Amino acid sequence: MSGTTATAGPVAGRLSFLDRFLAVWIVFAMAAGLGLGRLVPGLGDGLAKITVTDVSLPIALGLLVMMYPVLAKVRYDRLDTVTHDRRLLTLSLILNWIVGPALMFALAWVFLPDLPEYRTGLIIVGLARCIAMVIIWNDLACGDREAAADLVALNSVFQVIAFAALGWFYLNVLPGWLGLEQTALDVSVWEIARSVLIFLGIPLLAGFLTRRLGEKTKGRTWYETKLIPRIGPFALYGLLFTIVVLCALQGEAITSKPLDVVRIALPLLVYFAVMWAGSMAAGRAAGLGYPKATTLAFTAAGNNFELAIAVAIATFGATSGQALAGVVGPLIEVPVLIGLVYVALAARRFFLQPTPSAPPAVSTEGSARV
Repeated sequence: MSGTTATAGPVAGRLSFLDRFLAVWIVFAMAAGLGLGRLVPGLGDGLAKITVTDVSLPIALGLLVMMYPVLAKVRYDRLDTVTHDRRLLTLSLILNWIVGPALMFALAWVFLPDLPEYRTGLIIVGLARCIAMVIIWNDLACGDREAAADLVALNSVFQVIAFAALGWFYLNVLPGWLGLEQTALDVSVWEIARSVLIFLGIPLLAGFLTRRLGEKTKGRTWYETKLIPRIGPFALYGLLFTIVVLCALQGEAITSKPLDVVRIALPLLVYFAVMWAGSMAAGRAAGLGYPKATTLAFTAAGNNFELAIAVAIATFGATSGQALAGVVGPLIEVPVLIGLVYVALAARRFFLQPTPSAPPAVSTEGSARV
């Protein structure tokens, strides 16, 4: 639990039924989405057309439902303690905006030198830093919830400022310096800002207002013990719905090109493993403690796939190789980071645990907390 000493006992025994078998539900959701996309003619194209100002309505709905309960759990009155932690903020910015994009660029060229469309799609994924699902992984791994909210907000600001410039650098300038093939990326700052405002701004505002009004009218005890347990399971329902939609969108392409999917998956597997392990080690070396080191690791390893997919579709088309690489991204990220949640929980013994400064959060069925 965020900011508390780890309790004893096996991890699986302390997870709710929904959380304990989350990997199973995710496999079912991926299979269902791929099956629907393959077996139902035109389903992917139909889902792709359900948009509002070029934003996929089904994906947006799933992500908003997924993020709202977790952001409603954030103790916003504790955020000032996170913003004063310069070690955490500095490490996060370096890992997200220097190390992450550079690593994905290198892996894309090493693994996909002969497949420029997929390579470009992966580089775009590497430039789109986390703002959504990472909150779920951090919560499951007992990371620092307030730190996660702060880092996600910080990375969102940098995303608006830096995404287009970094896209130009990694797809055009740096390949030119290295004598490699160059690619143009035409994306406006408004497109990036719109993605951030929709996928982070709406659930963040909703979560903040829910806690503010709930505590004001009913008190903190009622809020933590009554309301949170009721809305908590919807985070995972939203996650599973989003996975079904994503798989359905590219179900035919994914199932008809299995070798291409494998080639896209290999650099992604290396990327997630290296970024997570390296960030976790950096956090431990910096003396952050388990909750903040875990938050650092998941926010550095996660990616803003909804932005990456939106940019790929807007620039290269819905059926392009770049869009396929963007969709494969979360299909690999989800099971890998679920696995890393368990690795993180097992690694708690290597961290000195701080003395609890507040009562632990109530563990409830489906609340996405250990």
